[in-house]
Formats: sequence, structure tokens, C-alpha cells
Amino acid sequence: MSTENFSPADIALASRLRLIALEAARLAAPVLREAFRNDVQRENKTNAHDLVTAFDRHSEEIIRTHLTGAEPDSRVLGEEGGSTGDGNIQWIVDPIDGTSNFTHGIAFFCISIAAAHDGQLLAGVVLDPIAGLEFTADAEHAYLNGEILAPAFRPDQAHANLMTDYPSAEALAVDGSLGLAEFGSWITAFATVRRKVSAALALAHVAAGWCDVTLGLDTKPWDIAAGALLVRRAGGRYLAYRYDDEQLPDYAAPCFIALGPGAQYPAATASVERIISARRAQGFGG
Repeated sequence: MSTENFSPADIALASRLRLIALEAARLAAPVLREAFRNDVQRENKTNAHDLVTAFDRHSEEIIRTHLTGAEPDSRVLGEEGGSTGDGNIQWIVDPIDGTSNFTHGIAFFCISIAAAHDGQLLAGVVLDPIAGLEFTADAEHAYLNGEILAPAFRPDQAHANLMTDYPSAEALAVDGSLGLAEFGSWITAFATVRRKVSAALALAHVAAGWCDVTLGLDTKPWDIAAGALLVRRAGGRYLAYRYDDEQLPDYAAPCFIALGPGAQYPAATASVERIISARRAQGFGG
């Protein structure tokens, strides 16, 4: 549940924004379900590991249109369309988080929508269109298909499972053998390690208690904003890491660890700290 002090007006606003975001995600979900495993054509965005499809763009347009129509005082930051509008409510949208999975027929991708005001997250939605799972959060709780999420305390490190997208090809180009060594340390320290390649959905699984810890480096706000709120509202911890002293909201910080309730996993936190330290030495964030 929430640990912040919200006014009744903030709580009411967060509840309304959660429903608006959920409606937007529900409008886009059928488009993705119909296209899934149906010969989706893909394009390289920056390289062969970073893909985009016409469905990313179409999904984002559906979502953007609904959000701005339902809340005129909006601006939208979308992965595909960039930033538009100048309202006080900022929507942060990933129309398909896990595009690579989507294009390869792997059922681990989602729609992610968050709402922030003055740099503070108020609402979030992560919708898994194939499994029919609707993860949502507001100023008070996290929910799965409308039921409050309250996972039990997580197991010790040796019995825990970790999800991560790290190391990507881009990360290996920067971190070299350190990246492989850290990944290997997790395989030894944790019961299982999975590379699922959807940060938003991995965060939702932490909120549900199906994943004990997830971590990411060089993420974007649309990858993690909604999921970060889910984790915190479900009683877990979301730890944001930065390369320098720039004052960024947690959801805009480039690196994170998210842990389920009660989780203490030094193998994960020590790894992220070593990687960030090595990157700072290379001038990251300067």
C-alpha cells in the first residue's frame, strides 16, 4: 500500500486517472491480440535488437487519443511519438513493452501507461493482452483485475527468482566482461534467473509476488513508470539509481532494482552498484 501522504483530492484524482489509463489500454489490447503470431512485420529502430512495428505506432495512437480526450489537461510522453501537449497531467506510455517478444510470438509483452503530476506518480496500468491480466495502481493500492495485491514476504536469496533484461548487446558493448561476470553471479546466487525482455511486465510480476526481484540498466521512463508504482503500492521497494547527482524523479532514473515485500538480495544490489561505479569511471552521466 502507499506510504505517502495524499490529500483526498489527490486520492480522487489518482483513482480517476487509473480508470482512464485502464480504459485506454483496453482499447488498444484487442489490436495486439489479433496481430499476435500473425506474421507481424518488424523494423529495426536503432539495431536488430531494438524493434518497432506498425502495431506499436497504432497502439500508441489509440492510447494517446483516449487519454487526451478523457483528460484535456494532459501531455503525453510516448515511446514512439515522443512528447506532445502541455497539460499538467503527464502520461507516460509504452504501447508495446516487449516488442521483440511480440514480433517473435512470445507471450510476454504488455501495454504500460502511467500518470504523473509535478513529478509524482499517481496512477499506473500494465496490461498483458494475451494472459488477460490487468495490473493497476493508484494512490492507495495495487490491483490485479480489480483485486488488491498484497503478496507475502519474499523468500531468502537462495530460493528467490530474478528477472532482468541485462545484459543486452548494447550493455555488453559498454560493460564487457563485467556484464557477463555479474550475470553469472546471479545464476549462482539465485534459484532462477530469467531474461524476459519486458521491464514493465517483470515489475508487474514483482507486484503480484510471482517474481521476487527484477533489475534494469539504461531503461526509459515508459519502460518502468507504471511498474515502479505497482511495486511500491503492493508493498515492495523500488530503488532508483543514477549516474550523477541530477535531480530526476525515480521513474526517470536510468537504473533500478525492484524487490518484493521483505526481500533482501545483496547479490543484486551489489552487482548494480559495481556496474554503475564502473560506468561512472567511464564518464556516464557527466
